[in-house]
Amino acid sequence: MAAPAPDDWPSSVALPPYDEHNARLVANVAPRDWRDPVARDRYHLVIVGAGTAGLVTAAVAAALGARVALVERHLFGGDCLNVGCVPSKAIIGAARAWHHVRQAAAEFGGPVVSGDGDVGAVMARLRRLRAEISPVDSVERYRSLGVDVFLGSAT
Repeated sequence: MAAPAPDDWPSSVALPPYDEHNARLVANVAPRDWRDPVARDRYHLVIVGAGTAGLVTAAVAAALGARVALVERHLFGGDCLNVGCVPSKAIIGAARAWHHVRQAAAEFGGPVVSGDGDVGAVMARLRRLRAEISPVDSVERYRSLGVDVFLGSAT
């Protein structure tokens, strides 16, 4: 079992357990030591939410030379990286693999496999994959693209 989150774990981040993978993820998508830039007087585009649509829009606009501000109150990558697409595909992939292994004996003459899978190992793999992907959706990547990144609520 992972250790409880340290006192400096961002309170807005609900990604238990606190382990090396979630720590790496949070360091990319909601870094605790992030300092917002000084806001410009004007932007061509202000994007609220760093989910898939916000990230793609920010990258394209910045590449076209627009002054872009991107505001996220929780985690860069939105639902897709953090709780939706990536995690669900990791779980579905494990379930399919277990199913195929169990069917191998009857369908292909493979070895008979019984017992339950290790859900804890699946969840650890999920967290590792999410952490490995997170640099693509990271706060630092978007800053390096020229986007002014603000962590907090948009007003």
